[in-house]
Amino acid sequence: MKAFKNIVVVQTAFLGDVILTLPLVQVCKKLFPDAAIDVVVTPLARELCANHRDIREAIAYDKRGSDAGLAGLLRLSRSLRSRTYDLALVPHRSLRSAALVALSRIPTRIGFNRSAGRMLLTGTVQYNRTIHEIDRNLSLLDPIIDTPAARELPRLYPAEADQKRIDRLLVELEIARPDQLVAVAPGTIWNTKRWLKERFSSLAVNLDEAGLEIVLLGGREDQTLCNEIRTLSGSSHVYNTAGMLNLLQSVELIRRCRILICNDSAPMHMAAAVGTPVVAVFGATVPAFGFGPSGPRDLVVETQGLKCRPCSIHGGETCPIKTFDCMKNISYEHVYQKVMDVLTKASQSGRVAP
Repeated sequence: MKAFKNIVVVQTAFLGDVILTLPLVQVCKKLFPDAAIDVVVTPLARELCANHRDIREAIAYDKRGSDAGLAGLLRLSRSLRSRTYDLALVPHRSLRSAALVALSRIPTRIGFNRSAGRMLLTGTVQYNRTIHEIDRNLSLLDPIIDTPAARELPRLYPAEADQKRIDRLLVELEIARPDQLVAVAPGTIWNTKRWLKERFSSLAVNLDEAGLEIVLLGGREDQTLCNEIRTLSGSSHVYNTAGMLNLLQSVELIRRCRILICNDSAPMHMAAAVGTPVVAVFGATVPAFGFGPSGPRDLVVETQGLKCRPCSIHGGETCPIKTFDCMKNISYEHVYQKVMDVLTKASQSGRVAP
């Protein structure tokens, strides 16, 4: 096996995609412990990669902002070229990502055979639709290692300042039972991947009655949704933190929770990175795409048997057939039972709280 000394991994897709690329970085560091490993990600994802023990530097590529267009691509490629990488791993399948590493004159460039820029790569690996994204990304190592890489989960590392911020937050919110926290992340970019807010609020009522404290998570764009869920619940044990935390602070809050309930969205993968069990509600999309939760105790709740499902890879703004049965058919009672099942098993295994 050839020893690589300077490696770059290019993944400029959504936050969840970046998190699911971290096992590739982590395994690379195990295989090549003396190598320096950088990642090229979006500016937002760069925040998430801070403090990662296997990443030397997270390089921001603002492909829709200051680095947009050919000028931005050339500028970044010149910067990467000066770093003299000897290996580029490109899980992102865009032409732009392949062009970036080619223009950077990196001698070994490996990506998927379904990449739009595969002709610019020096090696390709079959994109296997039947396996999880973590395993797909790890398969990029196959051309350069002797045996397939062992799977591992992603890891994220909130800093001490992030931990102190959550300490203060729990005091500010006057949460009476911080050892009984449940995280709920009701938002997502795509509307057809979002469970109904009324169901989230009814679920919160049941969780409150079970003696749990519910923290609603999300970005500033989720503040209104989380406020509506809190109001609909009528519970004083439902707290809205949407827009109050940065990414790693949100990760730290999830770490302290007994469980996370969410849609098919990035928080699902954040939870896996800190060992918090997940119950994920899937609507327009399906776990078979390879982007489902990856933790050992995680569960998916979905409506089986619909001919219209999945309706797209990422979801959409509205249900194509105007029924939204994939989400409407999922009751809050069913999700609540799944949550309690996971909590019971976690307690039995000794993980009551992180």
